[in-house]
Amino acid sequence: MKENQSRQPGLGLSVGLFVLCAFIISMGVLKLGVDAHIPIVICSVIAATVGVVVLKKPWSEIEQGALNAIAVALQAIVILMIIGIVIGIWLQSGVVPSLIYYGLSILSPSIFLLATLIVCSIVSLATGSSWTTAGTIGVAMMGIAHGLGVPAPVAAGVVISGAYFGDKMSPLSDTTNLAPAVAGSNLFDHIRAMVWSTGPTYIIVAIICIVLGMKYGGGALDTAKIDAMQQIMKAEFNIGFLGFVPPLLVIVLAAMKTPAIPGLFSGVVAAALMSFAQGNGLGDIINAMHYGYEAGISSQFASLEGDALMQLISQTGLVNIAPEMAQEVGQTLTDLLTRGGLDSMMWSISLVFCALFFGGVMEACGFLEVIVGSIMKTVRTVGGMMATVIASCFISNLFLGDQYLSLVIPGRMFKSAFEKINLAPRMLSRALEDCGTLTSPLIPWNTCGAFQSSALGVPTLSYLPYAFLNYLNPLVSILISYMKIGIYWRTSSGEDVVAKEYPG
Repeated sequence: MKENQSRQPGLGLSVGLFVLCAFIISMGVLKLGVDAHIPIVICSVIAATVGVVVLKKPWSEIEQGALNAIAVALQAIVILMIIGIVIGIWLQSGVVPSLIYYGLSILSPSIFLLATLIVCSIVSLATGSSWTTAGTIGVAMMGIAHGLGVPAPVAAGVVISGAYFGDKMSPLSDTTNLAPAVAGSNLFDHIRAMVWSTGPTYIIVAIICIVLGMKYGGGALDTAKIDAMQQIMKAEFNIGFLGFVPPLLVIVLAAMKTPAIPGLFSGVVAAALMSFAQGNGLGDIINAMHYGYEAGISSQFASLEGDALMQLISQTGLVNIAPEMAQEVGQTLTDLLTRGGLDSMMWSISLVFCALFFGGVMEACGFLEVIVGSIMKTVRTVGGMMATVIASCFISNLFLGDQYLSLVIPGRMFKSAFEKINLAPRMLSRALEDCGTLTSPLIPWNTCGAFQSSALGVPTLSYLPYAFLNYLNPLVSILISYMKIGIYWRTSSGEDVVAKEYPG
């Protein structure tokens, strides 16, 4: 009887509840400075209460809808756990330090902005984290830019462009796993789909960096700091081209369409064998996988002073590095390299659970269906569909103040709409990342915008015009969609094909 009494919400109620929840989450994250978890839980309670009391929805139906939303993302959550393991062992075995070491070798005054873009891209691809990249290598690049006479907003914008390229394209990134989980795609199909929009955008940004960088080509590069970073990394890790093997193995397996979980775990095994061959014990390897890597020599350089610091410099044979420089670089490397491990992913996983539960409640009560139904009345083309999702992601970033929610909420809203017109799930996941991930650092009150501004010491609105990748990628994504380039369709047999129109 109760099920017969339930009704669909009106548009006013749906939008009003969405605005209320956006206000609660934004106030919690931005005004009170708390993590988004509990504000999201509060919004879930409010939405469920409205569903039960006002709409007469059975609690069992709401609960099942929320649990179904979580179940869809369980594969991505397992992948996130593996990613923590990957990062920990890739650091201990020298894989990530080797990528950074050779990335720093390409710096040159005449192409400083291009080199900054590439180095930050390499680091973020290797770590899967835009925040870590900007807060470590990005900060170092800001110092080098100051010495070259490159304006801080320009340097910061390019750093963020490179950092967020890796954040959306790296299989180690949490957002790169969350987007396909919400959309119903899989990790490597999602990454392949993003190449259509991100590839051309990256080329455009690289050309802009070359042209813009010519203005600052006459500066002198601070090679002392770069040399110090490379020397200290070499003292702590086994740096070499062998470090490229685990990432290349993962890439090759992905190209062979190996499922994400065994593909990523192969990278764990390869790095573990490297670490064992370098003399690390089995206990050390397991601890790195579980708790992450703890910087050794870098941490000592950061913490020691006076005679103790001089003695360490002598013991490591790095006598050509000034003590002050050794301390500064040691701290930068400690911040960059002390991370990873299974435990490190638990904060993100708990937030993903909370966000998915909230999205599931909103969907089960019919609020998302009503909002999407109203929007879709004016959408007539694939380009219009992609533009609508991208706009929704930007609005979510604007009002919800959190990058995860800008993926989860629009993803849950538009999933069924994409299925109805046979657009492949990877199209939805691509749109989510093209805007949800990339526009978050462009909004001052968003958690990403606040962090990047604080880490780089540049106001968000000052670096915004130079964060080329972050605002060009959504535009390119919309453009190629209207041009019917790189459109994936889900056929009746369950396969994805690229075509301008739905096959048949």
